[in-house]
Amino acid sequence: MRTRMGVPLVAVLLAACMADMASAAYFGVASYPNCGCEDPVAYACDPCHTVMRTRRRVVWEQQQQTCLRTVYERVCEQQVVNCVKYVPETCYRECAYTVCRPVYETHYRTCTYRVCKPVWETHERTICYTVCKPIYETCQRTICYTVCKPIYETCQRTICYTVCKPVYETCQRTICYTVCKPAYETCQKTICYTVCKPVYETCQRTICYTVCKPVYETRQRTICYTVCNPVKETCYREVCRTVCKPVHYQKTVEVCCGHWETEVTECPSPVVRKCVREPGCWTWDPCCCRCMFVPGECKVVEVQCPPRRVCRKVWVPEVHQKVIDCVRYEREVVKCQVPYTVCRMVPEQRTKVCTYTVCHMVPEQRTKVCTYTTCRMVPEQRTKVCNYTVCRMVPEQRTKVCTYTTCRMVREQRTKVCNYTVCRMVPEKRTKVCNYTVCRMVPEQRTKVCAYRTCRMVSECCTRQVPYTVCRMEKQTCVKRVPYTVCKPVQCQRTICVWRCVPKQVECTVTRCVPRVICEQVPVQVHCCPPSLFRRCRFAGRGSCGC
Repeated sequence: MRTRMGVPLVAVLLAACMADMASAAYFGVASYPNCGCEDPVAYACDPCHTVMRTRRRVVWEQQQQTCLRTVYERVCEQQVVNCVKYVPETCYRECAYTVCRPVYETHYRTCTYRVCKPVWETHERTICYTVCKPIYETCQRTICYTVCKPIYETCQRTICYTVCKPVYETCQRTICYTVCKPAYETCQKTICYTVCKPVYETCQRTICYTVCKPVYETRQRTICYTVCNPVKETCYREVCRTVCKPVHYQKTVEVCCGHWETEVTECPSPVVRKCVREPGCWTWDPCCCRCMFVPGECKVVEVQCPPRRVCRKVWVPEVHQKVIDCVRYEREVVKCQVPYTVCRMVPEQRTKVCTYTVCHMVPEQRTKVCTYTTCRMVPEQRTKVCNYTVCRMVPEQRTKVCTYTTCRMVREQRTKVCNYTVCRMVPEKRTKVCNYTVCRMVPEQRTKVCAYRTCRMVSECCTRQVPYTVCRMEKQTCVKRVPYTVCKPVQCQRTICVWRCVPKQVECTVTRCVPRVICEQVPVQVHCCPPSLFRRCRFAGRGSCGC
């Protein structure tokens, strides 16, 4: 590659040296065959002129060149690795414990008691009372009245009427109309307005009203009634009553107690994932021409952590026997004579004079002075300044062509016959008979038999079974399954991806700058040689100045 770059540079340097070694008049700028040696007079007339000269110039050109370069590509290889996985497994162990279960028993005892049963007796008595019986009488009366009876008559008449038939014509006309554009101005004005203020006055007036005044009248009447007089009698009965006597005794009971024990359990720790790097190796790198250390692959390995110990409190139940003092109440039936009073109701007929008051209303004229308030509105003049906006319409002339339809009404005479009804009211005398009912109250004596009940208590002895519950504790052994977790190692295989670098030759395009020599024509100003140079040119025997 360095050799290829050096060849164009050497060619450029050789071309530059050859250009410096070329002999030319006026510092090698150009060589001219006729520099005034053959015609010096012409040079005296035209001392300088312009000629075209060929000049070499180096130009750098871009060239596309294809070359090969080494690229390292990462390739994944599947590799099977053996690993250990811990699987949690739940196991159970049986734990026996004792519980005291209550057993309830129901017993019955006979209880004797005395009940007073009511015995009801029905009696009758006759009551006299007066009833006002209504007697209804139907009467008739004749009523004369006048009825206006309508009489309808149908008549006809001929009506002449005019009908206008519309005749439509379409026309056009130019309408000049004025549009008013609003111009708004804000102004102020003083507004006089009247406010009515209320003036209250207190007046009085006399009001006549009628009050119905009650007039009470006292009357008397005799009432027959029956009174039950109580007659009390003292009796004796034998009553059995129960007395509870205390009896002291001792009994042995089982007391459930226990203590706490510390139980240590080993729990497996979780499986964690650790990143482990494999050992590396030294490889030769052709790019750097030296050995380089390639580290091993990092892979994730599952590792079981050491187990941890968990301490927990466990209640251990115990049953102890204990002697306690108890008191039992035993029932004892005691008989005794108890006096009781029997009340017997004896009916007795009595009469009494009942005084009652009759009230009837008597109208009475009264007057009272009523005070009332009148409100009279008194006008009051007030002023206020009001801001208002004045809209001044500025007229603007516009024109438009309007198409319109004219309707011309043509008159037409028609006739029609109309029927109409005339109603005429004719009075007619009629009579009708009205029935009305008159109610008259007639007193009537009646009697009725009233039944009433008397109650007397009869003593009766009864027995009943009274249940009571006895509780005793029974021991019972139970077994329960306590779960615990164990981690078992399981061999398994995993496929992991191992990356390695593979060298690969890839074509690439490179752009280089290559020098090239080109010739081009350049205009140059040339000055003629003086006469001393002409002689020098002849002696030299050349045909051009400086050539």
